[in-house]
Amino acid sequence: MRKAFIVVDYQIDFVTGSLGFPEASRLDEPLAQAIEAHRAQGWDILFTLDTHEADYLTTAEGRTLPIPHCIRGTEGHRLYGKTAHALRQEDRVWEKETFGSLPLAQYLASQGYERVELAGLVAHICVLSNAILAKAALPQAQIAVDAALTLSPDPADKRRALASLAGVQVEILHKEAVE
Repeated sequence: MRKAFIVVDYQIDFVTGSLGFPEASRLDEPLAQAIEAHRAQGWDILFTLDTHEADYLTTAEGRTLPIPHCIRGTEGHRLYGKTAHALRQEDRVWEKETFGSLPLAQYLASQGYERVELAGLVAHICVLSNAILAKAALPQAQIAVDAALTLSPDPADKRRALASLAGVQVEILHKEAVE
């Protein structure tokens, strides 16, 4: 069975940077451990990076959310902490200019994964978007989001996102972590 573990946007700007929030740093150790555990079981490890250019404020997203973040080449664009150190050369990384990555979804479909698990930041935006795309790309696969390894600044946003994902038959792992 082909399996992939996707780490969504666990970047400095979402942890301690311009869009960071205090709780986000608590995911670092368990996320790095999950990467290594999945790797040891033969899973493919995939990453997404929210990626914007210097003209971010002139983009559709920038006009709605006028807080520059994850600008290519800046410290805030980089993966955070132990999770950054868990990245290996064989891992695939997608830079994405919007919430979900269509190229990632196309890759998932081309690889015929039977199980995909997602974790990272933030639950109600980029994790939600990429889980929906994974489900569309692999309608017969098991798609899951690990509730213990994703957060939103507002716990109510996380709860709503996970409820929406469950509604489209995305499995929610560690439901006890839904705050």
